[in-house]
Amino acid sequence: MKKFFFLSLVAMLLSVGNASAVDNNTVEIVYNGNSATVTVASNISSYVTVQSANSSHVKIVQDESFAGVDATLNNVYGEITYVLSGSSTDGEFYMEGAFKSTVELSGLTLTNPAGPAINIQNGKRITLSVKKNTVNSIADGANEDYNGCLHCKGHLKMKGKGVLNVVGNSRHGIYVKEYLEVKNATLNITAAAKDAIHCKEYMLMESGTVTISGAQDDGIQVELAGTESTGVKTDHEEEDTGNFYMLDGTLSISGYQGKAIKADGTITYSGGTQNFDKNDTEISASVERLTAIVNDGRSWVYDLNGCRVETDSMSKKGIYVVKRDGKVSKVVNNAAK
Repeated sequence: MKKFFFLSLVAMLLSVGNASAVDNNTVEIVYNGNSATVTVASNISSYVTVQSANSSHVKIVQDESFAGVDATLNNVYGEITYVLSGSSTDGEFYMEGAFKSTVELSGLTLTNPAGPAINIQNGKRITLSVKKNTVNSIADGANEDYNGCLHCKGHLKMKGKGVLNVVGNSRHGIYVKEYLEVKNATLNITAAAKDAIHCKEYMLMESGTVTISGAQDDGIQVELAGTESTGVKTDHEEEDTGNFYMLDGTLSISGYQGKAIKADGTITYSGGTQNFDKNDTEISASVERLTAIVNDGRSWVYDLNGCRVETDSMSKKGIYVVKRDGKVSKVVNNAAK
């Protein structure tokens, strides 16, 4: 009887995880079929509630009173890091909170047949770290009640030297309600029922490799979050332009049904390699946005007959051609006065 009790106790401890086995400020989630082991570091256990027990549909709520603890040189904000690994064909990662966080993918294969594979309902800055030398794959099911296989309510900074494969069977492959930045990581989106990447405010591809195929709408769409552009900001702090920027890396887009890239602002390539038809892009702007383009001193706007367009001539919905810094883009005036 004592032996049975001891073995049962050991099994229970293994199922909930050993808090001493993870670093401070860390929550480790290991998927295994229809279950998941969630281990919370003891120094943050009072701030993290696991509402899913050992289910493979992991739901974690980060207390709104959490404001960072035990900051170190490697974690200057003292934020919580969620490390995801393992495999499940019927699981998810859901997290909500009110403080910046890091989600680290460390050899994850995760499919959610009924919703997003990764659903981050935290409106702060989220770092998505794709760990070096790991391959990670996520997919969702055909259910239009949400916006993306990877859904992020806040701003998403993707980094790391690993690989992330995404299949979006419902709507977008990746949906970010605020801005999206990509650095170093290798991102492959092989299918999307709508846009492969859909974000607001702006998108910055700083480096890395992004390969998009099989989007049933646009490869990339960038929207304004507000009604008016803030203009380009230093280091993009508090920027809401609807702009797409590419500084370096390799961007390949094929097999899409809409446009390679569609943006409410401008589309700028400062470097890197673009493996797609750069003429098959579209800037979708209001009269106010077109007026700002005309008045910036660097752009010229023409109608489809090749006639130069002045500010007071842009009152009709339609397609315009913008020449800026030697490059040509199509602009759709979608909100006439």
